[in-house]
Amino acid sequence: MSSFERVKAYLQALGMEGGVVEYAVSSATVELAAKAAGVIPARIAKSLTFHGDGHCDMVVAAGDARVNNGKYKLAFGRKPAMLPPDMVQELTGHEVGGVCPFALPATTVVHLDISLRRFSTVFPACGSGNSAVEMDLEQLWEASGAVGWVDVCTGWQEEEREK
Repeated sequence: MSSFERVKAYLQALGMEGGVVEYAVSSATVELAAKAAGVIPARIAKSLTFHGDGHCDMVVAAGDARVNNGKYKLAFGRKPAMLPPDMVQELTGHEVGGVCPFALPATTVVHLDISLRRFSTVFPACGSGNSAVEMDLEQLWEASGAVGWVDVCTGWQEEEREK
């Protein structure tokens, strides 16, 4: 079973598969996903993967947000160390370009970044480089099994962009 099929079945079990879309074009980057979905890049919920203490920490953030080393260290107690591409599939079950916060192994811990809170709905991937699902934040929280909200990103607040 492909990663996309696993995610679709996972969301179906939660009654949330209605918004799953498989695009005819790539959605493997924030820009491509935004174009495919017809939304601004900020509404793409990107899944960033980091080395944890014996596990993978996934931070789901808005498409226009960037991880801030200081904020990350404050929240997690260590410097951010992104997983190399060859480890991403091994630790999340999804290939780079389709990484999402659904149907994950127990060793992947999901955190939602506050940069997402400014949108009523966002578009995370669904396990492939040409898929997404539109969902509100409550659905994202439930479907991802997130353990909490974090504030580890910068570059998305209006006052920061003006500097």
